[in-house]
Amino acid sequence: MQSDSTTPSTPSTSSAPSMPADQEVRRPAWLAAAGWLLALAVLCAVPLVLTADSHKYYVELLSKVMIMAIFALSLQLLIGYTGLVSLGHAAYFAMAAYATAMLAPQSEPGNGWLLLLGAVGAAGLLALVVGALVLRTRGIYFIMVTLAFAQMVYFVFHDTKIAGGSDGTYIYFRPEFGLFSEQPITVNDPVRFYWLVLAALVLTVALLALLLRSRFGHALVGIRHNEQRMRAAGYATYRYQLGAFVAGGMLAGLAGYLYAIQFGFVNPEIASWHQSGNAMLMVILGGVGSLAGAVLGAFSFVLLAEWFGALTKHWQLLMGGFIIAAVALLPRGLVSVPAVLRHRSPRRAARARHDDGAGSNTHSREVA
Repeated sequence: MQSDSTTPSTPSTSSAPSMPADQEVRRPAWLAAAGWLLALAVLCAVPLVLTADSHKYYVELLSKVMIMAIFALSLQLLIGYTGLVSLGHAAYFAMAAYATAMLAPQSEPGNGWLLLLGAVGAAGLLALVVGALVLRTRGIYFIMVTLAFAQMVYFVFHDTKIAGGSDGTYIYFRPEFGLFSEQPITVNDPVRFYWLVLAALVLTVALLALLLRSRFGHALVGIRHNEQRMRAAGYATYRYQLGAFVAGGMLAGLAGYLYAIQFGFVNPEIASWHQSGNAMLMVILGGVGSLAGAVLGAFSFVLLAEWFGALTKHWQLLMGGFIIAAVALLPRGLVSVPAVLRHRSPRRAARARHDDGAGSNTHSREVA
C-alpha cells in the first residue's frame, strides 16, 4: 500500500545519499491506486477463502481491524492534515456506540440506517460542542483540554445510570438494513457483517481522499503549515478547523457504531484515554499525513496486539518495544518502508555515490 501524503517532508540529515524530499513522499497516481486496489482485492478475497466455521474468528478479527482503521483515519484527518493533536478522540467513538445501544430496540432488530444516523449525528454534535471550545486553545493546552473533555464523557457513562454505569449496556439484536426492498438485509452472520465494514472502510477512504483534494482539504494543509499566513490570506481558519474537527468526530462515530454492532456490548472503557492513545499510536505507527498510513497502522497495531497477547500476558512490553523500534528506524511510519528499501537498493546507492563523486570533481575543478 503506497503513501498518499500530500504534506511536504524534510530532507534527511544522515550522511547516506538521499532522494529529494518530495520524491520520497509523493508517488505516481497509478502506483498509489494500484496499492489501494491490491489491498482491496486481498480484503475481498478473505471471506471467500476463509469459508470454514473454524475460520470465522479470523473474519471477525479482520472486521475489528477495519473498524479500528476507520477510527484511525478519523484521527488522521486531525493530526496528519489539520495539525490538531487530539487526545480525546475516543469520546466521539464512545458517544456513537452508546447512542447505538440506547436507541436500539430491546425486543426486535432496529433499523440500521436510522441507528447509523442517530449514532453519527450524536458524535458529530458532541464534536461540534467540544471543538467550538477547544479550538480556542493551542499546543499542549489543546491536547490537555481535549483529554479533559474525553474524561468527562468517560465519567458521565461510568458514574451515572444513563446506560448501565460501569457495567455498560447490551445490544440484544443486530440491526437490519433495508434498502427499497421488503426483505431487509441482516448482518448476524460474520461474513455479511464483514462486507458491511469493508464497504464502510472503502467509503471512508474515498470520502477523505475527495475531501483532501478539494479546496477545503488544501486549506486544511495550509493551516497546518502556517496558520498565520492563511489567516492573513483571508481564510477563516477557525471555521476550517472546526469543520475538520466535526468531520473527524463523525467518522469516529461511524467506527463506534460498527463496534457496538459487532460486539453487542458497550462499556465506559471505550471512552477512556487509552482508546484515544491507541488511535494516536496507530496513526504514528503507520505514518502521519497519509491515509494509507492510518490503515496500515491500524492493521499492524491490532494484529500485533492479538499476536503478542497470545504469547504472553505482558504483551504491552512487546508492543511498546516494537513501536519504539518502528519510530526510531522509520520516522515516517511503516508506510515509508517501500521508499526506504528502494532508496537503499545497491543500484541506487552506487548511482548516488557516482553522483557525489562527479559533483566533488566538478567542485574541485571550479576551485582550481
